[in-house]
Amino acid sequence: MSSPAATINPEDRLFHLILALMSTTHGLNKDHILNTVRGYREDSEAGMARESIERRFERDKDALRELGIPLEAIIPPEDDGNNKNTLYRIPKGDYELPPDIRFSSPEIALLNVAAAIWREGSLSKEARIAQVKLASYGLVVDEAMVGFAPIISTRDPALSALREAIDQGRVVEFDYLKPGDTAPTARKVSPFALVNHEGRWHLYGLEHTSMKEKTFLLRRIVSGITTLAEPAEPSPEDVARTALADLEAVWRRNVARIKTTPGSDAHAVLSKKPEAVVDASTITVHYTDLAIFAGELTAFGMDIVVLDPPELKELMRQHLELLVADHV
Repeated sequence: MSSPAATINPEDRLFHLILALMSTTHGLNKDHILNTVRGYREDSEAGMARESIERRFERDKDALRELGIPLEAIIPPEDDGNNKNTLYRIPKGDYELPPDIRFSSPEIALLNVAAAIWREGSLSKEARIAQVKLASYGLVVDEAMVGFAPIISTRDPALSALREAIDQGRVVEFDYLKPGDTAPTARKVSPFALVNHEGRWHLYGLEHTSMKEKTFLLRRIVSGITTLAEPAEPSPEDVARTALADLEAVWRRNVARIKTTPGSDAHAVLSKKPEAVVDASTITVHYTDLAIFAGELTAFGMDIVVLDPPELKELMRQHLELLVADHV
């Protein structure tokens, strides 16, 4: 028989957390939130481990900040350093829409459709959280919005299983194929966070063999996700921010110079990349993953010539030779 906590959706819990934090003037401490706010309260009553509930609360705080919600954390002067007594609140004036902004009924309908468009794909949780934010603004319509809503599915089979393992605080195992390897290797990982960088999902966690924190690109996981009964190692503070900062550092460090055919799709796409520098037909861009970037460039065919770095030039040569061989 399922516990009462299982009936509380993450977006429902997040919505009630927003309401609770907006309704308080002085702030609520962690104990008060976990014992009274819908979603956390049911977890406590169902006997979920306190550590798991607190991890869930930490992830929800990150989600609020990612939504642009001004979450304040206030430590009373007499309790400096004791985060049990930290008070949390959302200053209502900072979160409310500016008084001069008004949405018409069709505009509200479009906002709701936009939030729901990924409802069947792996981004459904994020889409539903967006709907929570709309609802907290009061932007919900009951009438039929449009004749149909398009469905965009970006489902990654590993995504849901890893989210669940993170939520449960459990170790996972999977087979991972590194670039350049011909066979995958088994990995045992304490999963800490899932982050999206350059439109691709990454798992950040502690690999047990090396006992080092690493980032794994989900598209390189070539097996199912096995969730073990073994508890995961404790997640560090601000782990999602750390993971994204690491990926950002790699992206900034990797620089390519590419000559493009003027007026081509290659020139149009590459010139629009973040922080791209365009000098006539030569474009300087950043990239995160050498193998993936080479694959993307291969699609442009003869409209590009890689000038730097040498390792990207070599990988492009290999890709093009394989492409030619496949069509001989």
